[in-house]
Amino acid sequence: MAKYEDRFSGDFEKFLESFNDGILSGSVSASYEDGSDYCENGIRCAVRVYERYSFTGSGRVSLAVTIIGNGSNIFVSAITTGSSKAVFFKVNTLGESSFLQNTIDVIKRCKEIANK
Repeated sequence: MAKYEDRFSGDFEKFLESFNDGILSGSVSASYEDGSDYCENGIRCAVRVYERYSFTGSGRVSLAVTIIGNGSNIFVSAITTGSSKAVFFKVNTLGESSFLQNTIDVIKRCKEIANK
């Protein structure tokens, strides 16, 4: 499992839309699996789950993303998991690390979009 978290300022809706587009266009095998949206007292929460095929791990890798917005303050947490073929411990985490690095690159680009 690999994790990345970040806090920044910007437009929640712009970030969410550009993030979704960035993840799906970042890999030919990427797919949107499901999501959930919640809003209360001006606080927004979006949870998104994606998958993609990992050639290095020869299996599917999952990405779970939680995005919290409070005014212009945004918090994002991205966690990847999967593709290891070991029974009792993880042997190959290259697929997770690769998917997370792509996600970090997308987050950095989307932060700029959210600040325009």
